[in-house]
Amino acid sequence: MLRLKPKQLSFHSLLYDKIPENHILKRIDSVVDFSFINELLKGSYCKEFGRPAKEPEMMCKLLFLQHLYNLSDERVIEEASLNLAYLYFLGLNPEDALPDKSLLSKFRTHRLEESTLDEIITEIVRQCVEKGIIEGGSVSIDTTHIQANTIKKTPERLMKHLGKKIIKTYTEETGKTLEDIPEAPAYKEIEDHKEAKAEMKEYLETVIDKVNENISANEQKTKEAINKAKEILDDPKFINQKGVRSLIDEDARVGYKSKNHNYFGYKTEFAMTTDERIITCVRTANGAYTDGNHTKEMLEQTKKAGIRIDEVYADKAYFRKPILDDIKEINAKAYIPVSESVYRIDESEFTYNKDSDQWQCSQGNITEKRRHFKSKKDKKETYKYYFEINQCKACPIHDKCCKRSSRKILNVGLNTPEFYEISQYQKTEEFKEKYKKRASIEGKNAELKRFHGLYRARGYGLLSVSIQSKLAAIAVNIKRIAAIVSSFFILFFKKPIFSRANLGF
Repeated sequence: MLRLKPKQLSFHSLLYDKIPENHILKRIDSVVDFSFINELLKGSYCKEFGRPAKEPEMMCKLLFLQHLYNLSDERVIEEASLNLAYLYFLGLNPEDALPDKSLLSKFRTHRLEESTLDEIITEIVRQCVEKGIIEGGSVSIDTTHIQANTIKKTPERLMKHLGKKIIKTYTEETGKTLEDIPEAPAYKEIEDHKEAKAEMKEYLETVIDKVNENISANEQKTKEAINKAKEILDDPKFINQKGVRSLIDEDARVGYKSKNHNYFGYKTEFAMTTDERIITCVRTANGAYTDGNHTKEMLEQTKKAGIRIDEVYADKAYFRKPILDDIKEINAKAYIPVSESVYRIDESEFTYNKDSDQWQCSQGNITEKRRHFKSKKDKKETYKYYFEINQCKACPIHDKCCKRSSRKILNVGLNTPEFYEISQYQKTEEFKEKYKKRASIEGKNAELKRFHGLYRARGYGLLSVSIQSKLAAIAVNIKRIAAIVSSFFILFFKKPIFSRANLGF
């Protein structure tokens, strides 16, 4: 039962005067009003029945402290019981008791949802906009990888574990021992990996068939273990080592940081105000996630917080037509380097005139017509530009350039003319100077991973990692907001003409 009581400071609260005014937790408490959390989470509590619950605001603040200082559940309760600044931030009297560490885990698991944390992030950012802490109109988007809290296993090893699990579950549920079950093959001694996979698959299928012959309708746990094994085997990605790689964390996937460097885990994508470096939105996916798939909803959530978006910064992984269109739709300008994977024109050989819709080669020959083609095989659409035939015949490099035809035919994607114009702008000093601002998001990546535990998942599964990512984002926002507010005070005392009337101090 949620029963919110008015807070009344005790005599011992005089001890809070010992906390310096510039302490991070005192600064953030003076700027952000977290009381909205109680209203946000009241629907997850019973109104009339049960024991009085701890305030959601206080429980959330404990989680914020945990990620701010990178502490375990046990350690954050221990530290909070001894640290005056922590107790002040939690809104407790020095003599008040803190909840048990188990309650913190239950709150995070049963009360907090991804959407709730999204609303908390948005409301914190909205208050910052309202008080003038965030004034810029540019946003940066990037992803960072998170190692899974387990190791990746080969399909052979997974199939061996699945077989053992089925046999063990059957024995525990029926009290019987299966006969005629073959020994698991020594797959490590087989040099050919394809052969090893085939033998282990045959072994697992044999186990499934033998157990199916001996079970009845009452052995539900055994049936569940069999169905899980079949589900994994039926996934074509599994044998190719692109599907499930751990039975402990089935959501984690192998991702690539570079062509030769992979990792096993998750990807967290976040949007951040470029100037103030405050995170406005967080999305988490498995390691195989393609950067940019959540761009539109992240920009929408950023705007929901009251931020005006004039510029969007990202790396070339985001240079895709749908993303560029989403940015254009909100009347913002994209500062994203051209990606070679979608724009394959050699600009030393060809130039484009958008007014006449003509390409010109290095020898001065100009295209005379354009045709639209759609492949019957993969339905891919392209433009074919035909150079003027007489110019090509008279060209000194005709034999080298036009090996199979009498004239040059330039085959380009539908968006290539538009991408050409973008590529020309990116060569200007204006773009190069502007794009330097994107570097700030790399520092935020490093901060999240080095100081707030986002280099590795704390739990298992996509939901757990998503909650961890969003709590870490709130923690770095708290730290950054406090730093900005401190700089406001310094500027205020140094320059009496400095005005932040809407800060509300």
